[in-house]
Formats: sequence, C-alpha cells, structure tokens
Amino acid sequence: MGKINVLDKHVAELIAAGEVVERPASVAKELVENAVDAGATGVTVEIRNGGTTFLRVADDGCGIAREDVPLAFLSHATSKISGREDLDSIATLGFRGEALASVAAVARVELLTRTAEELAGTHYVIDGEGEHICEDAGCPKGTTFVVRDLFYNTPARMKFLKKDVTEGNAVAAVVDKAALSHPEVSFRFLRDGRETLHTPGDGRVKSAVYAVYGKEFTSGMIPVEYELNGIRLSGFVCKPSAARPNRSMQNFFINGRFVRTRTASVALEEAFKGSLMVGKIPSCVLHLRIPLGTVDVNVHPTKLEVRFINEKPVFDAVYHGVKTALNRGDTPTVLSLHGESRTPLASVPNAVQIRFPAEPEQKPVDARFPQVPPPAREKSYAVNDSACDIEADDLPEVSAPVPRAVPASGFGAMTVPRRPEEEAGSSPAAALSRVEKNPEPVAPAAETREETQEEPERLIGEAFGTYIVLERGECLVFVDKHAAHERMLYEKLKNEGGDAFCQMLLEPVTVTLEKNEYSAVLESLDLCRQAGFELEDFGGGTVLVRSAPMILNDGDISGAVMEIAGYLAENKNDLTTRKVDWLYHNVACRAAVKAGDNTSPMELALLARRVEREDVRYCPHGRPVSFLLRKKDLERQFGRIQ
Repeated sequence: MGKINVLDKHVAELIAAGEVVERPASVAKELVENAVDAGATGVTVEIRNGGTTFLRVADDGCGIAREDVPLAFLSHATSKISGREDLDSIATLGFRGEALASVAAVARVELLTRTAEELAGTHYVIDGEGEHICEDAGCPKGTTFVVRDLFYNTPARMKFLKKDVTEGNAVAAVVDKAALSHPEVSFRFLRDGRETLHTPGDGRVKSAVYAVYGKEFTSGMIPVEYELNGIRLSGFVCKPSAARPNRSMQNFFINGRFVRTRTASVALEEAFKGSLMVGKIPSCVLHLRIPLGTVDVNVHPTKLEVRFINEKPVFDAVYHGVKTALNRGDTPTVLSLHGESRTPLASVPNAVQIRFPAEPEQKPVDARFPQVPPPAREKSYAVNDSACDIEADDLPEVSAPVPRAVPASGFGAMTVPRRPEEEAGSSPAAALSRVEKNPEPVAPAAETREETQEEPERLIGEAFGTYIVLERGECLVFVDKHAAHERMLYEKLKNEGGDAFCQMLLEPVTVTLEKNEYSAVLESLDLCRQAGFELEDFGGGTVLVRSAPMILNDGDISGAVMEIAGYLAENKNDLTTRKVDWLYHNVACRAAVKAGDNTSPMELALLARRVEREDVRYCPHGRPVSFLLRKKDLERQFGRIQ
C-alpha cells in the first residue's frame, strides 16, 4: 500500500499559514501593506491583549468590490500581479496572494469594505471552518479588517506566543516601520484603548521620524539627499555624537519597503569610519529608489529580504551619499544668543576680539611637589571605601613627581627622574633615538611574578595617560590602569551583587528605545535590578531610570541602558547567569578609569597595589593587565650587555 497521502485543503492551508502568520505582528504587517497598496491616506491599527484576541486595521483606501470579497480569501488570489512578467517589476508591497487566506485559516476574520462606486458596503465573516456571513452593510469608503482569536484552532502555535506586552511591542514595531516607509500616509496606533502613535502624513520623512522616535533622536540627525547611477538616496543619518551601541535603529527602505540589507548597512558603517567612537554604530532612516528590474523582493514570504542583480551601485550610492552628508553636516556649532547669525566671530571682517588677562598662576607651597586637586566624585575611581579597602601601609613608595616625558622611539614616554648631572649632559632624546624599533619580546608579568613577589615597589609615574609604570626589584612593571580597575570593579559586582551599588537618582533619566529593545527590557526588569538599575515602563518605547549603580557617572547612565537593551534584545535565549555576567562586565567597563583620564598619584598607587595583592592578571574581556620588562632586557637594548 502506498505511503504518500494528499492532504486535504484545510490541513494544507494551516501549513501554508505557518509561513506567513507567526504572531499578531505578522497579521498586522500583511493588513497594513494591503492598506498602503490600496492608496490609503490614513491607516488606523488597534490591538488588545497584544493583538492575540483583537486586532483591527482600518483604512480609507479604494476598498474591495462586492464580487471580489470572497475571491480575496482564496490562496494565490491577488489584484497586484496577473502574469509572470509582472514579477520582474513589482511596485506594490504585497503580491503573493497568500496573506488573507493564511490569516483566515488560523483566526476569525471580519471584513467591512466599500468602493467609491458602490452605494452599500459589504460585511463578510470567515474563519478556518469557512465563510459564515456575506451581506450588505453601511460603512465609509475603504476597508476595515477585524481579526479575533488568533490561533484558536491551533493550540500548539498559541504556546509559542510571548507575553502580551512583547507581542504588542512587535505590532508597534510593524506600525513604526510602515510610518517611516510611507510618510505620506497618516498612521494611528491604539493599544488597549490608548493612542501611542499618530503621524501627520504630510509626506516629510522628518515628521514621521519625530513621531516614531521622538525629539531627542530627531535632533541628532543629518539630512541625506543623493543620486548616483540611477539610484536615489534620501532620508537621515545620525550625527556621530548620537550613534548607538547596536544596529536596532538602522532603517533601510527600498522602493517604499522596509528591508534588512547587509549591503546598505556595511556601506553606511564604512562611510562613518573615522567619525565614531569604538563600539558605536550609526543609526539611519534611509530611502532608496532603485529601478524595479534590478531588485528581487520575492525571496521570502515575509518579504524582509531582497536580492540585488548588482550590489555595487547600491553600496556606492549609500556610501557616497552618507559621506557627503557627513562632510556637509560636520561643521562646528556656533552659539547665537539672538538667532540672527551663526557665523564664527573670527570670520567677521573688522570684528573686535577682546582678550582677557590670564589668571596668575598659583604655585604650590613647595615647588618640589605638585598640588593635588581635591578628589571629585566623578573622577575618583579607587579611593572610596567601597572600591578599594587599602591601608596606608599598603601603598608603594612614590618617587618624586616628574613632568610627563616627551614621547621617544622604542619605549614611548616614561616619567623617569633625571639626575642633576644629566641636566647639563647630552639630550635624552638623542640617547633614546638609538633604541631599537623592535625590542626583544618581554615576559608577561604573570609568568615571572614568583621571582619578584617580595620585592618592594616604587611608583615611577604614568605613561601615555594609560599605563602605570612601577619599579620592582630588577624589573619595570607596566599596568593598564583601565583593565586593572575594570577587573576589580567586575569582581566586586560579582561578589556583592549590583544592588549593593544601587543608588536612587535625584532626577530620573528617560531613555528612548527601539520597540524590540523596549520589550526585552520590560521582560528583564528583575535582571536589570541585579545589575543595579531600577527601571520603569514610561510608555511609548521609553523607560524611566529611577536608580543606577553609584559607580557610574550620570552621563553614562543613558548609554549603559541602551547597551543593555540592545544586548537583551539580541540574546533573549542566553542563560540568565550569562546575562547577569554580561551586565556586570558592561557596568564595570563604563565605570572604570579610562585611558587618558587624569589620575592622581595616590589613585595610581592604589591600583598598582591592588593588582599586586589580588593577583589581577586579565580584564573581564581577556586582555592582560600587566607585563614585566626585566632590567637585563633593557640593558641589552642599550648594548650594555650581550
């Protein structure tokens, strides 16, 4: 007996629906795209309970004729294309003819529609069991879909849905992308009876960006207008100072369709090279108009992926367009008190420039020792009791302070005291110029720690604002102050918990997030609390920071929350312990003293002693904290020994 069975129509429809309808957001996407294709100027999306029990999409488009209503719910029935040749030039968002049939297979669907030519509209009800109602009804021109009880006949699919807030945020993200891709359409989004989005529909991309992402995000954008090889680029990119820690706010639209394209993303980031801090990624809202025959959108049922016949013109258009915008927009900001001029004073002819006398230099009481400024909270990294518990006897000997040395070849700038007899001698720069460019490899500090464990240390100073230089017996020890401090803070957070460092803010901080990040944070509030962040839902994709780790500067709080949100959104399936560990890493890295920071000799000494006493070898990222340079290796460089 044969083993191959022909599936009945209902089972086949359920299988096909699984490719198109994964969650309420999938339904919203298909219905919103149909509304835009229908020529709507206004679209309203309303959900309840995350869209699982109720989802409504209403538009003022052309409507569906009475005789076409039953056909619209058949598989592979569409008004967008009619033949094979149409696939080579798809200009509409929908074209597969699967959406309505897939939705009706797994939910209860109600439709109200009327065209401009019809006097009466059509009321139509259908679900997985078939058509139930088809009758005349009074309604305005356009179409309204109401989808209820999603996956009511497939309980297994229902189990994979997430919390209502997560599903609702996914629907909100769909509406956001639609609003950004079609600024000429006014979008309204209502969630459990409350309006959370309303775009003006004035055709201006900036208006849509403002409505979706808010004032702060929009104020940090640079306009882009460019055309190359028949490809037109328009929209906005962020200023380098407003870059984010992830790609969640990179929005690319090709011929009015939101897509994920690596080609455009790489071109964008290449254009920003040299303008961003390490770890920062540019945001954008960019529209590309490309000849229809050069791009294939029929790659996946979700239509989020596209394929280009030739990627190079797309890359070039994005790269050169963004680069041009950055060069044009990268001008210094000049403060104008009255707004009538933004010209720098130095460039005004016959301008009178007033010079104020310099303040008299205040010399220290003893010129041999520098004045140490009083410690400030935001720049004091190691002297507070919670960060370093060190007795005065633990401090290493500190040599007489010396001004920062001039960088020289070979070893760079080291703060080395000069003997009086050397002052009149030959130039130290000339002597250092004889040092070989590539000295022999030196051993890491960890490998020879046993040899010098009991040797007393003497703090020489700091090189390049980054490395602590110590003399220990017959060795010089170089310590990366950021890596060392980061490791210490990380260990303290891990041992005591982030809540031990939690401090309530006098003025709460608001942070605007992308919808997926927003959802991920709301699902992980307890996790954030373990890292010292007390967060609340502020609505509209914004979270309110009530408390933060006291070791963070106020200016770092917003950036830290953004990084945490991006990580949580991209790593939802990670183990909780791994997530907590990452949060500790992030907080420790941000709070640690940075390379180039002005660090007092006492703080340098404290860090050096902690490195020695706690046997700190690697930072949380795996980089070495210190290494040794033996005296004999140094003498070999100068030819003193062979």
